[in-house]
Order: sequence, then C-alpha cells, then structure tokens
Amino acid sequence: MRHRCLLYYITDRTTLVADEPTRRRRLLDKITEAARAGVDYIQLREKVLPTRELESLAREAVHVIRQLRTENRELRTALLINSRTDVALASGADGVHLRSDDIAPQEVRAIWETCGGGRAAVVSPRAPLIGVSCHSPAEVKQAEANGANFAVFAPVFEKKDVPNAHPAGPAQLREACNVKIPVLALGGVTLENAKSCLEAGASGIAAIRLFQDNEISAVVAKLRRMAL
Repeated sequence: MRHRCLLYYITDRTTLVADEPTRRRRLLDKITEAARAGVDYIQLREKVLPTRELESLAREAVHVIRQLRTENRELRTALLINSRTDVALASGADGVHLRSDDIAPQEVRAIWETCGGGRAAVVSPRAPLIGVSCHSPAEVKQAEANGANFAVFAPVFEKKDVPNAHPAGPAQLREACNVKIPVLALGGVTLENAKSCLEAGASGIAAIRLFQDNEISAVVAKLRRMAL
C-alpha cells in the first residue's frame, strides 16, 4: 500500500512578472494557496534577496501559515528556508533546505539547539525539519547518514530552461530511493511524467513551476490520485 504522496512547492518570485511589491504579494498568495491545498512543504527559495528582506518575507510567510493553521487544525504545511538557518530561526520557520554542498544537517540541529535558549525557543520551539538537495544516489545516502528528514533528488528529467543539466532519469531515481528517508523527485517533473517518478519509488514530487504556474489545488489532487 502506498503512503500519501508528499508535495513540495519551491518558490521563485522572479517568475512572477511585476514590480517587487506586487511580486511579493503574489508570492504570499501562492504560499497561501499551496497551504490551503495541502502541500506538505514549502521552500522559500528567494536566493537573491538581501538578508533583511528575506527575513521580512519569511516572517510574513510564517504568519500566513500560522493563521491558516488556526482556521484548520489539520493543516500540516511546513515552511523551510533555503540554506539560511539564521533566517529560519529568526522568522520562526519550521526548518531549512540545504544545498548539496551546504553544511551538514547535524550542524543545523546543533545551531538550532544552541539558539534554543533565547528568543528562538519562542518562535521556533521544535526540532527543525531538514531537506537536502541531492544529485546522485550516493548523495542521498549521505544525506540520510547525516540525519536529513528527506532528500530532494534532481534533475530527474531534462529541463528546457537548463539545457546543460544532465537528467538522472527514473533508473537513477529508483536507485536513489533505496533509503529509509523520503526522496522527492525534482527537475522537469510534469503531470505527464510524475507517475513514473512515483513508480520508481519516489515518496513525492518537488517543483517550482508545476505549482506556481497552475491552480495548486488541481495539481495536488491529480498528483495524489497518482499515488493511490
């Protein structure tokens, strides 16, 4: 019997063509939409924002999700900050997503625990959720050994906007999924090829445009049906 398909929305406000205040508002609207639709994880991946602006945006996103949780106590959407443990702690996010060449999950947990005696204990009282980007089965195994909660394996398929990327394909994805932690498929994943990722053993789907460019509730419903 399959477990529920895990879904991971990765944000990219730069694709929301508008002035910066409008982009920010639209991104928060998409985060709201994703949480209401039951997406499991949202990664705030706004790499070009200065720290102060990133923290401000993260605080707004945390506020949105917490407000939705008060309206629906069954909502379990977690917000992760890309690579920035400091911003995750300061904003009260649920955890971090680490690059493949980032610090190890153990280091994040040590920082989280060390900071837990101050204000961070109020805004981020729980142990952090930690996802790790991986590009080979070996990296997935290393992420598991280092204590990651889940791995995101990419790129599975060729991406038109990244022509030099070398897709791993379903075969390598299947090998990468031979671990105990969940592995989510990322990279060129569409509603047409997502089922092949799940059949290869992926615990779920991670994407930017699949969620950000479409009605998220409809995408969630279709992906979850594939896992039945």
